[in-house]
Amino acid sequence: MTNREEIERRRTFAIISHPDAGKTTLTEKFLLYGGAIAQAGEVKGKRERAAKSDWMEIEKQRGISVTSSVMQFQHGGYCINILDTPGHQDFSEDTYRTLMAADSAVMVIDGAKGVEPQTRKLFKVCALRNIPIFTFINKMDRETRDPLELCEEVERELGIDTYPVNWPIGCGKEFAGVYDRDKRCILHFTDAGHAKKAGITEIELDDPALVDLITLAEEVELLGAGRDFDLDAVRHGKLSPVFFGSALTNFGVEPFLNAFLEMTTPPLPRVSDAGEVDVYSPEFSAFVFKIQANMNKAHRDRLAFMRICSGKFERDTEYFHVQSGRKMRLSQPQTMMAAEREIVDEAYAGDIIGVFDPGIFSIGDTITMPGKKFRFSG
Repeated sequence: MTNREEIERRRTFAIISHPDAGKTTLTEKFLLYGGAIAQAGEVKGKRERAAKSDWMEIEKQRGISVTSSVMQFQHGGYCINILDTPGHQDFSEDTYRTLMAADSAVMVIDGAKGVEPQTRKLFKVCALRNIPIFTFINKMDRETRDPLELCEEVERELGIDTYPVNWPIGCGKEFAGVYDRDKRCILHFTDAGHAKKAGITEIELDDPALVDLITLAEEVELLGAGRDFDLDAVRHGKLSPVFFGSALTNFGVEPFLNAFLEMTTPPLPRVSDAGEVDVYSPEFSAFVFKIQANMNKAHRDRLAFMRICSGKFERDTEYFHVQSGRKMRLSQPQTMMAAEREIVDEAYAGDIIGVFDPGIFSIGDTITMPGKKFRFSG
């Protein structure tokens, strides 16, 4: 595979929400559907499994995402880098930096509560960069507010147009599926237990087995009277595709993940003091967006997390740290699956790697090829 092909299959995104909207559970279910884990562990469950992305002690105790966890996995031909940002407001500075490393964002909203304060703050950071924002209205397995009212609230509160890609059929115990507007059919979900993938059956709209068809037909007609889908507007952060589902029961997670990967962008160019840096340039460049020490008891260390902005990273190659003016080899380069790590020999634009930091890196530092002295802004 060429460098360009490798870069084009990268999808690097952050998941943002108010605490307890279900962000970490959704992250976990992405890993389940991506085959990165065989079974999902719920965030606050008393079971032996703890959610894969809430891996530090404080997170396990409180059931909140505190550090920005980085996870990479493969799904459907894509190489996916998820940045699971802290939802808790005590940790919003860390979240802000992480959003600088993302090319798009998934905004998780609690269907019973709608847009909440932390969601507004995080949305504003994403909106500054005009990155694509996809909305997942979660917890449809509970009693929720009217779907149309929720879409209108997102538009009113956040100032972004919405386009429901699917529409829920019932809520609470009655939540059984969604109407897929593109396929013009109903996706009926069957529960296989929270830790396993939900079954999906496609049902045509004129199927006689359908109950409440009149109500659904009326709602679908209302949707049809709304705005048209515009992929260009999505990719410039002007239109947010909306999906409904339940991360807990896995209902609606797979259709959302697949549609999101198709609609969102490959790695976006970053701006430096020497102008925009081409993602497909053969020359490696990256910036440090996070530094974390003592990530777990087995690794007494300090890692610098870098977002690769252009070209290809190769292990044991000499690079240039712009801020110190020093040439260096990036030691112990690794990709993450929360607390689990894997040493990598190569990585591409869009990827996130962690490297050993002997105390020389700071947030915002730029690493380039020797001879290149530009700095990434922001």
